[in-house]
Amino acid sequence: MVEVLEDVARRLYALPFDEFVPARTAAAKDAAPSDRPLSQAIRELPKPSVAAWAVNMLAHHRPEAVQQLSDLGRTMQDAQASLDAAALRELARERRKLLGEAVAAARLAAEGHGRKISGPVATEVEETLRAATADPAAAAAVQSGMLLRGLSADGVDQVDLSGAVAVPSALGTRPVMPRTARTAAGQASTGGRPAQPHASGQTGAPEKPRLQAVRQTPRPPSPSVLDKALAALAGAEMAAAEAAREAELRAEAQEEASAAFERLTAAMTEARKRLQTLEVSLEAARKERDVAAAEAKQSARAAEKSQRSAMLAKERVLRLRNTPD
Repeated sequence: MVEVLEDVARRLYALPFDEFVPARTAAAKDAAPSDRPLSQAIRELPKPSVAAWAVNMLAHHRPEAVQQLSDLGRTMQDAQASLDAAALRELARERRKLLGEAVAAARLAAEGHGRKISGPVATEVEETLRAATADPAAAAAVQSGMLLRGLSADGVDQVDLSGAVAVPSALGTRPVMPRTARTAAGQASTGGRPAQPHASGQTGAPEKPRLQAVRQTPRPPSPSVLDKALAALAGAEMAAAEAAREAELRAEAQEEASAAFERLTAAMTEARKRLQTLEVSLEAARKERDVAAAEAKQSARAAEKSQRSAMLAKERVLRLRNTPD
């Protein structure tokens, strides 16, 4: 049943946003006569958020864009594991470029299927795609095309995928994200060297005062320590650049929202003025109608009076003709 459910889910999550619910209902109804558990499972498939749907559109209709980000993510994880600062800086620039292109492609795919993407939603799409470059499991979730909500990554812990994929079994066993950030942090705290176990068998046990004094003597940094420092610097620069980019996107979204608010406010003000003008015109037309109605009644009375006068005059003429001289 799971494989059939996966096939049905992939078809449903590739549909335009507004067609998901009726298509889900129809699929559940079709499955009911032969497989009631499958029908119930289909009926319980959640509708995705707009951002998740846009990512699904990208995965279904521009899979090469998602694959590029996934490949780049693996390359970045290798560079982090080897503490290659120069490679990390270059890869960070490449990621910004690919993310911009992927978000633009997601916008086009969404618009091609009947729905425009707002600035805040585009920001959530970019954050989800960035998470796909930071965690292999997040990349698999994005590539599944069955995403239910947006994803986010802090670069240290694995991305939280709870409730993020419609059919989690489609992802298989979750890949383990390399713990490069935490390993680098641990090495930095020991001067670039793994913590050595103490004679008592405990790592980081207190040392003798004389040994501490000797180790506190300043020493020129070794090349390995310098490489690690450069890698840490590259990681910090990459995080700062991403934070700046995110702030820029949020600022753009705020500007778009402010501009939309101003346009709507101006349109409402214009509509109110137009309404006031129409109300004045309506009142004038009502008065004209009342005056015309009164004049029509007066004209009707005058016509009726004239008719009576004409009849009386005619009767008098007839009487005079019938009267002998």
